[in-house]
Amino acid sequence: GTFAASLRGDCPQGGGNDGNLAPLDASSPDYFDNSYFSGLLSHRGLLHSDQALYDGGSTDGLVRSYASNNDQFGSDFAAAMVKLGNLGVLTGAYGEIRVNCRAVN
Repeated sequence: GTFAASLRGDCPQGGGNDGNLAPLDASSPDYFDNSYFSGLLSHRGLLHSDQALYDGGSTDGLVRSYASNNDQFGSDFAAAMVKLGNLGVLTGAYGEIRVNCRAVN
């Protein structure tokens, strides 16, 4: 069957609850690796925004590269996390930490 059909089979007919989860990476949901990208190559992106990373656009090459090279993915991910960590949090007159993420404090 199709990927969509298998996902539908996991959902109860009358609706579900938070106990019915679908992993973003079905082949290795308990490991941090590059199989998420291999899933995109097989058109098994769970969310539309996931599969949009591999749809004939500018990010296709990166998806193919990460799918075939776990070390490159891990290294690039680590570098990105360090870069994000160095951004700092804007506070005071320069920013705020929202109490409710949908509304300005």
